[in-house]
Amino acid sequence: MQTAEQIKTVVREKYSEIALQDKGCNEASCCGVGTPGTYTIMADSYTELEGYNPDADLGLGCGLPTQFAHIQAGDTVLDLGSGAGNDAFVARAETGATGKVIGVDFTPTMIRRARENAEKLNFHNVEFRQGDIEDLPVSDNSVDVVVSNCVLNLVPDKPKVFKEIMRALRPGGHFSISDIVLVGELPDALRNAAEMYAGCVSGAMQRDEYLDIIRKTGFENLKVQKQKPILIPDEILREYLTEVELQAFVASKTGILSVTAYAEKPGGDSANKTVRAEKRKIEMRNLASEAGKACCAPGSGCC
Repeated sequence: MQTAEQIKTVVREKYSEIALQDKGCNEASCCGVGTPGTYTIMADSYTELEGYNPDADLGLGCGLPTQFAHIQAGDTVLDLGSGAGNDAFVARAETGATGKVIGVDFTPTMIRRARENAEKLNFHNVEFRQGDIEDLPVSDNSVDVVVSNCVLNLVPDKPKVFKEIMRALRPGGHFSISDIVLVGELPDALRNAAEMYAGCVSGAMQRDEYLDIIRKTGFENLKVQKQKPILIPDEILREYLTEVELQAFVASKTGILSVTAYAEKPGGDSANKTVRAEKRKIEMRNLASEAGKACCAPGSGCC
């Protein structure tokens, strides 16, 4: 079993490589790790979201947390594991020129790439700070919204990260975080594979345990905004498992899931919370309506 520092070293090295790759190579792998074709694609498409910038999209992630984050104009938004700036720039489109976006990443190469992208876009209210999300380089009670996409599963001490999120959020603030979780157990060969850890799979924890950490940290109004299965092809599993182990894993029906979770820090202004709650209802109705249109359009073949 690797130590926390060894795990961080593996992740930092892998994501330094990813920062130098193009989106096509990263999309062909799990969270961008590995050679093309190594893992299934986990990422959802950002291309329809306002603020999307192709130069910042490395094909990473496992959800669209910014789409579900209910960001308002003027908000201060914190993006954990900000990479090349993909979610940060989408968040900036929501918070506008009067708000602020802070991206935190512990990989120097990613920070450099994100800053270059921000300079190209001439954004003066988006900044990227190098730091560890287990010890965030932000002040107490300083941000309104926290987002993160497929990053917490890479962190050894997940409870500490949620405590840091609680510290950084203003009273009444909230987060929307996409992550990989499990229902059932991974074989030891998968869980102990360094590349599978950096690829967001072997570092995942049980879904119920993950949600329970959020509750125990003191967050309120916890909701799972979206959930989808992640499937790893047999030919990839065979790189780590014997045929007998593979068949046992398939028979176990262990679920590897992408979840987007939302929760709020207690306190805050009740009037502002009411306004945000109404906005959330409208946004969720619009998302449901768009999903229905996409599915049931004539000739779509899905209805």
